[in-house]
Formats: sequence, structure tokens, C-alpha cells
Amino acid sequence: MVVDANFPTAAEALTALREGHVSSREVVQACLDRIREHDDNVEAWAFLDPELALGQADRADEFRARGRPLGPLHGLPVGVKDILDTADMPTENGTVLHRGRTPAEDAAVVERLRTAGAVILGKTVSTELAVYSPGKTKNPHDPARTPGGSSSGSAAAVASFMVPLAVGTQTNGSVIRPAAFCGVFGFKPSHGLISRHRILKQSPPLDTVGVMGRTLEDTALLADALIGYDSRDPHSRPRAHPQIGRILAEEPPVEPKLVFIRTPVWDQAEESTKDALRELCEHIGDISIMELPPVFDGALEDHRRIMEADLAVSFAKEYRDGKDQLSNVLREMIERGRQVLAMDYNSALARIADYRAEIDEITHEFDAILTPAVAGEAPVGLDATGSPAFCTIWTLAGVPALTMPVLQGPNGMPLGVQMVSAKGDDARLFRNARWLLGTLEEE
Repeated sequence: MVVDANFPTAAEALTALREGHVSSREVVQACLDRIREHDDNVEAWAFLDPELALGQADRADEFRARGRPLGPLHGLPVGVKDILDTADMPTENGTVLHRGRTPAEDAAVVERLRTAGAVILGKTVSTELAVYSPGKTKNPHDPARTPGGSSSGSAAAVASFMVPLAVGTQTNGSVIRPAAFCGVFGFKPSHGLISRHRILKQSPPLDTVGVMGRTLEDTALLADALIGYDSRDPHSRPRAHPQIGRILAEEPPVEPKLVFIRTPVWDQAEESTKDALRELCEHIGDISIMELPPVFDGALEDHRRIMEADLAVSFAKEYRDGKDQLSNVLREMIERGRQVLAMDYNSALARIADYRAEIDEITHEFDAILTPAVAGEAPVGLDATGSPAFCTIWTLAGVPALTMPVLQGPNGMPLGVQMVSAKGDDARLFRNARWLLGTLEEE
């Protein structure tokens, strides 16, 4: 049968796979055909081996033909950011310093994908060492604009229908920002909910694995497959699975109470973004508007101090052995990080609990927070990835965040809206997001 890569959401493709209407090879081949037709203009892939991908699909089809139990992603292709180790593909971390690096083992996330039956279609482009210097990827809606970073390839691949689902990571705004710029759903879960074992380490208190999909349900599907305790990740904790997909399918027991928070960087938002968000709040109607308390005034500086000090440690070898091959922006971040005092670093770490406690207080009164995902449309130019400022506080606090492609900028580009909740409230965040999307569909 001929499969159109445009037709399926991940959920639709899985249904067709389980009912035998389509094979994994056909779904994977449709994605490869789409990549062949469109990736010259987008360049979302750091590594792609069609025969390797089709071989995985064939094994998935054979497994199904034998009547064996199937995983939740069985036969479905997924893109994986090129900072997650893959034993059968290179992992080059977006830098010439790691060119040709082929790990001996899979990252925990890749292990979970394989256990769930997914086909690892290929490795998506990351910025340099997953920081700010752009990779080759362009925005699929306008190749003159950035796709965001650092999970640029994952967002662009999903947005351009090259793959239904993709994995990214976020240390500042690296899932939410590219998803918002490219017009897909992006989810950064609570810190520690998905294992970071054998993923490029930047800043352990901040690093978070996230996921992207073209629908809310697809995004939940991938998140559910990846969440779980892993003793190899020191920030992972034994806890009950949040069962995002199940909670997402339920109706809220009462109409959610939302609050719109501008954050201390509201002045960085473009006027068109402010206007669009005002219209959204007017449409919702029963929504409160508030400012964050003064304790958050230093949050962006705390994040910068933690991240740059950790980058200096995590990339000490790269700086020592290949400083001249690092971008100016990364080299300067590492050099600033080397100057951070231990007292200042530890004080910034200690304040994370204060930020989290304040967000808990807000979410005791309100079911979820609405806030900008980005300052505006994806900027023109490919020499930068856009500002992550509207993601920084939520990443620092380790709380779950979800961007939804519900707005459009003045140039017709996607514009994401971010919804945030308390740490550990990931499943209810999705249910509240579905309620909000439902109100917008009633227009």
C-alpha cells in the first residue's frame, strides 16, 4: 500500500499499524520519501541511514507477524536529537570536536524507545554542544528564519512531516523555543522525570529531556513511553508514573482556573505577541492576570550563573583541547563560568527551592499558568536561535511546561503559547491544555 506521510498523526499511524492496514516498513519509507523531497531546504537531520531505519522496521513487522506482545510505539518512527547516545549511529553533539564519535551503548531514552518498539529513524540536528551556536537547520515555514535551538532538528523534522515524533532536550529553552518557532507541540517535563543517562551533560540541575509532536495526544504518547525511574540518573526518583495519556483523555472535574503571568521579561515580547496574548486572554474570559513576586527578579541571573559554571565543568576537555574550534559565544560562556564563585553558585542552587515553592503557591490557587513561549515569531537570520528568556524561570524551577501552536504572528509564522504547572503535575497540565484547545476550537 502507498502511505502518505502527511496523513497520520502518530496515534493514527499506530492504529493503522496495529490493525494491519499498514506495515512499519511502509510508514518508515513514507518518512524517508518525505525527507528526500524536503530536507534539502530544511536540513533537519544530522545522521540518516535509510537501510538501517528500514531494517528496524522490518524487524518490527516480523515481530508483529509472530503475534508477540507489542510496545506502545511499535513500528513507529521517531527522531532523536544528536546529543543522545545511540550504539548503532554516530552521536556528534553538534560539534566538530566530536565528529565521528560512535558510542558503545544507547542512552536510557533510546533504550526505552527500542523497548517500546519504536524505529529510531535518525539523529536530528543539535546546535553546538546543545548551547547557542546554530546548526544547519532552517525553519520549515520560512528557510530565512531560525528554527530555534538547541533541539532545532527535532522541531523542524516534526513540523515538516518528516517524522511524527521527536526527542529533544532543554537546559534553558531548547524544547519550548524551537517547538514554538516551528509550530508544533513541545513538552518539557518536570526535572528528573525522564532519564538523562548517556545524554550530553551541560548542567545537571537544569538538563531535561523533552518531546515534540504535531498533536497534544501524540506528544503525550511519546512522553508516557519515556517517563520512568532510572538509578543511573542521580536526579531520577522512584515515583508513580503520571499516566499522561490517561489523564489527558479525562474531562476536568471542574472548569480549570487559569492565570496569565507576563514574567519579568515581558518587555522583551514583541508588540504583536502582546496583542495576540491579550486577545487570547479575552477569548478565555475568566482568567486572572498577575505578576510574579519580587523573589523572581534575580531568577534569570541565577540560571545564567548555574548554567555557565556547569558548562565550564562539563566542557572542560573541549575547552582545553579545542578552544579555537568552539564558537565565540560558547567559549565566552565557559570563560565566564570559570569565574563563578562557589558561594554564588551554591546560593543560586539553593534559591531553586524558593522559586519552586512560589510556583506551588500560585498553582494551589490556579490550575495552570499561561505565559509567552517566545518573544515573537522566529527571527529572520540563521546566525542565532532566538531568545529563550520566556522559558528560563520554568526550567530553573524544574516545573513542567508545554507549548501549543495556537497563535500566528504578523508574518504568518507560528507563535506558541506556553502553559506551566507545579513540579510533578505533568499529567494535569496536559488535561488543562486539552481544555484550553477545546475552547479555541469552539470559535
